[in-house]
Amino acid sequence: MVQWVAAGVVLPTWAASVQAQMALSAAINVSGSFRALSQRMAKAYCQQHLQVLSDAALDVLAKARKQAQAGAAELAKGSTAGAWPAELSRQLEEVQKQYGILNALTAVAPTKASAVAVAEQADRMMAAAQTATESLEKLARAPSARLVNLAGRQRMLSQRMAKTYFLLAAGVDAKAAQAQMAADASEFKLALQTLTAAPVSTPAIRTELELAQAQWLFFETAMRRNPDAQGMASVATTSERLLAVMDRLTSLYDTALREVLG
Repeated sequence: MVQWVAAGVVLPTWAASVQAQMALSAAINVSGSFRALSQRMAKAYCQQHLQVLSDAALDVLAKARKQAQAGAAELAKGSTAGAWPAELSRQLEEVQKQYGILNALTAVAPTKASAVAVAEQADRMMAAAQTATESLEKLARAPSARLVNLAGRQRMLSQRMAKTYFLLAAGVDAKAAQAQMAADASEFKLALQTLTAAPVSTPAIRTELELAQAQWLFFETAMRRNPDAQGMASVATTSERLLAVMDRLTSLYDTALREVLG
């Protein structure tokens, strides 16, 4: 409890507010996941174009679509119940609109041109999801909600770095790709430091943070390889492992916040 007080969590005194805060914590996690889904779908599509672990890439796309459908249904509950302000509902609808476009683009056979189009649309979907997630964080009014958002954004960064690596391998604007990868790597490392230093912690969170550090080193090493067949396969697999760790960590922050609110 001392850790939560140090983190600035203000516990509401009425039940309705508690339930609303718990719902917002979960919504931040789900809305934030659409950022990662956008980049993961683009990554998998680029893998198909480059014929890198093609079967695995198809499986990733299928899982991403399934997760997007489940996430949309979860967020729709809040809109249907009138839990979200009108502007937030509009933002969440925009996320779904951009996802629909991306889903359609990834349904066609990949080419270099279509891979570029998918990557651009993925960024539009990611931007829409970022806007909605930031709105949810502000609505939560709990400083620790930022940790859910921050850990969730790490999922996106892991996938965007992999996607950019594959775009680089495909010969798409090498200078811009290298700059994006460097910026994302810096942001990821800084956020990992912030999460590690945060007073909100549990044994499970500390364990996952240690795993995240280890998986980041594997992924960072893979990204430094030349984009040959072995290098691309390494980026594909290590990015998935890093995503899995960050996804578990985000859920742990979400659970911890909802438990203390409850």
